[in-house]
Amino acid sequence: MSKPTTTGSAPTAFTPREMMAIAAGRFIADGDIVFAGTGVALLAAGCAKRVQAPGAVIFFETGGIDPTLDEIPLAVADSRVMDGACINAGIIEAFSYVSNPRLHTIAFLGAAQIDRYGNLNSTCIGDYHHPTVRFSGSGGACDAGSLAAGFIVFMEHSPRKFVEKLDYLTTPGWLEGGESRRAAGFARGGPIAVVTDLCVLRFDETTKEMYLAERYPGVSDDDVVANTGFALDVSRAVEALPPTAEELRILRDEVDPQRLILG
Repeated sequence: MSKPTTTGSAPTAFTPREMMAIAAGRFIADGDIVFAGTGVALLAAGCAKRVQAPGAVIFFETGGIDPTLDEIPLAVADSRVMDGACINAGIIEAFSYVSNPRLHTIAFLGAAQIDRYGNLNSTCIGDYHHPTVRFSGSGGACDAGSLAAGFIVFMEHSPRKFVEKLDYLTTPGWLEGGESRRAAGFARGGPIAVVTDLCVLRFDETTKEMYLAERYPGVSDDDVVANTGFALDVSRAVEALPPTAEELRILRDEVDPQRLILG
């Protein structure tokens, strides 16, 4: 479903995927070190670098550090993650950057399930020993979620993904809320936001519970609540700023001109 923005003299339509990429990209500041992954996360990182964060450094767990990204990689093992990179390193080096306390590293992650405290499951649905569905597992997500200065989650918004209790804890978020993450020994980090096809969710500073921060144009509070499998605070929600015409031009013409991810 496309939504219009009235930036400029004529409305410009945009898709939920474009809205997700631009909304997530707005979290990236100049100088951030971005553990990008692929898919919509890479669109977000690429758009941020071209709009408000030219000094951000995008890198991949396979070791490509700050590539030119003239073409969108389709996997972290895609050779395009190394094209024009300032360093072609490896996994050990990549995760040393994630955990370096002198660097403000932001990781983009995805998952099959998320709970109210931003804990993630990308391992299985159902009992671990007899699952209904077995996924590929953590990959580097547990490491990034444990060691980065913060992480942002991309999710399709549905009750089967936003659940009261995870079937398996793959990546720690705020654990049981409050100070439980720090008490468990995680010196820094934690989920910053969840970006979905309906909205942007953040976490309360004290309780660490998820709340609705921004709903996309054309989306209501009720739409978000109906697609969330746990009670959700919507009292602080505002409408998200739609993409500007310039943001859309950059996303479509510079970040993914071949429409490999945008479609």
